[in-house]
Parts: sequence; C-alpha cells; structure tokens
Amino acid sequence: MQDTPSTPASDQPGHAMVSSSDVNGTEVYNPAGEHLGRIDHLVIDKVSGQIAYAVMTFGGFLGLGEGMYPLPWKKFRFDKAIGGFVTDVSREQLTGAPSLTETWFDDRDYHRRNYDYYGVLPYWM
Repeated sequence: MQDTPSTPASDQPGHAMVSSSDVNGTEVYNPAGEHLGRIDHLVIDKVSGQIAYAVMTFGGFLGLGEGMYPLPWKKFRFDKAIGGFVTDVSREQLTGAPSLTETWFDDRDYHRRNYDYYGVLPYWM
C-alpha cells in the first residue's frame, strides 16, 4: 500500500502536473486580478486525451443564477501567486458566449463556434 502525502502532489514543490480534483473549484480571475468565477470541471477528449474545456461558473449572486460556460482550456494559465487561474476573457465575452444546448457536448459545430468566439485554435487542430 502506497502512503498518501498530506499535501496533494500537485501542491508540492517541483511538480508540473495537477490532478483534475485539484482544478475543480479553483477560482478564475482576469489579468487585473478581478474574480470572474470558478472552474466547475474539465472536459477531456476521450480519444486524444487532450483537455478541451474548463467549464466555468460565472454570474449570479451567492451561487444563485450562475451560468456554466465551457471555455477552451487554452484560455487559462495558472498563477501561483494568487493560487488560481487567469484568463483574458472579459465579463462581456462570458455573457455573450455561445449558449449551451442540450447536445453541445457532442456537437462539433458548437465546438468550432466556441473556439472561434474565444479566438483560439481548436484543440483537435
């Protein structure tokens, strides 16, 4: 049986990897340090193994009325100093983002529109 460290491996010095369980719930800020929301979960392409999206919660008040926004993973960078992710996506961009449909998960046209909207190449290219 392997010992489990008291501190997650991703928080220990020298580790470049992070567990998805450590990403879920991480706060998201804009470059000016203003809080935008938090990462709810990651969406991973089963075939390629690439992270396609970080689904971010945004808006609402005290957790009520929050929206879910799948942002391309390429739009995030981790900032050790604040212990959260930073994105250059503005509040206005989030509120105008392509709306989720019931079939967004498997809709390649939705994925293309979403990546185009945020101005990044799709993860599959």
